[in-house]
Amino acid sequence: MIYNSLQFLLLYPLLFLLYYAIPERWHRARNGYLLVVSYALYIKWKPIYALVLLFVTATTYFGALYLDRTRHRRLLLIGSLTAALAPLLFFKYYNFVNDSLCLWLSTMGMSTGLPGLNWAIPIGISFYTFQALGYLFDVAQRKIAAERDFMTYALFISFFPSILSGPINKASLMLPQLKSTHRHFDYAKAVEGLKMLLWGMVMKVVVADRCAIYVDTIVPRWEHFTGTTCFVASILYTIQIYADFAGYSLMAIGVGKTLGFELTENFRRPYFAVSVTDFWRRWHISLSVWLRDYIYIPLGGSRCSRLRNYWNIFVTFLVSGIWHGANWTFIVWGIWHGLAQIVEKMLGQQRCEYGPFGKAVKITITFLLVNFAWVFFRVPTLSGAVGMIAHIFDFSQDMSVFYDEFETPALIALGVLLLLLKEVRDEFFPQRLPLMNSRHTIVRWATYVFLIFTILLTGVFGADQFIYANF
Repeated sequence: MIYNSLQFLLLYPLLFLLYYAIPERWHRARNGYLLVVSYALYIKWKPIYALVLLFVTATTYFGALYLDRTRHRRLLLIGSLTAALAPLLFFKYYNFVNDSLCLWLSTMGMSTGLPGLNWAIPIGISFYTFQALGYLFDVAQRKIAAERDFMTYALFISFFPSILSGPINKASLMLPQLKSTHRHFDYAKAVEGLKMLLWGMVMKVVVADRCAIYVDTIVPRWEHFTGTTCFVASILYTIQIYADFAGYSLMAIGVGKTLGFELTENFRRPYFAVSVTDFWRRWHISLSVWLRDYIYIPLGGSRCSRLRNYWNIFVTFLVSGIWHGANWTFIVWGIWHGLAQIVEKMLGQQRCEYGPFGKAVKITITFLLVNFAWVFFRVPTLSGAVGMIAHIFDFSQDMSVFYDEFETPALIALGVLLLLLKEVRDEFFPQRLPLMNSRHTIVRWATYVFLIFTILLTGVFGADQFIYANF
């Protein structure tokens, strides 16, 4: 379900009312209803791929169920993990491996290669696969017991608010909520969820999609614009991808709250990070936790030699890059983040305090490091990304900034200013100016009305997909 669409605005109130129309004591009927809704919304996109979702669900469900019933736990775990990963590897990485193989063979004067795959990647496959694998790892490590109710487990994997782009929820968080027999309507939680939906919509249509207009004009033809223009476009993409992804996560968490569920926090003002390490404590938190728990710590984490610890960081963020996409640009992006954290550890930057001015400098440096890494994320080729960065640092050219009409930069500036004010307030003055949480009714409703009118007057509509839906 695309949250910034008219379809969502019309359909969700009906789904919400039907959910609470089912008596609370019939919690299994409520779960069944949510499962049907989740699969129906998934099938609406491309029916055949619901079979992939069902396959990953069944594989990890039965794999976990029989882990304690066999003497060959390790063999069963490897088999279940391989089977669950197979669709992700096939759909997402087949063409990448095939193209790389063909390129390698062509350098040797050979033209042999496998046929290409022209199918679309099943939506949300990276997210629900990692969620299922996390559950399987937790059962194997005896952190949780295997879930015996297939319907409850299937709902955990397919829960419609988070299946598109996360958060990647842990079974220990979601399964107890899904099995609870006390899921009454909580007015305060529902109001909080609606506030999240409102601000998430502002982030998406007022900030992200407005920035996208400029970014999509400049980046595909960066060589035709000045380095200053390319730098501005890179900054706006950095803002766009945050507002887009954090906006989606906020709306997903908000929808979950209106239904009585608590989903995993996914963002915590990442562009105020004082280091790249700190950035990953704030950015895509559910993925960071997954990588920490199932890649970094099993490799040895920090409880090992210094060189081995650096290697563990490198491998973890190499996996992060590969997870994000089947392209060398994503691999370089992951390596960039891994190497930055290794350098920070080598220099002991995480233990250094420089006062308010020093903190501002560290925030600026971190932002710029992250910003240039995002160029590899946005530009489809390595040569293009490197060329655009080199073009930005070519100071021999004209320093002018391109814009086609006054309205575009003005509306972009308005959206970015709104986002910046909210982020600064939440990061540095969390107890001041609680507009949407004010004790005064008139202040709260004035804020709601202002944000709604801002969306209607300056938002970009057209039901554009969220960026991370492609991963």
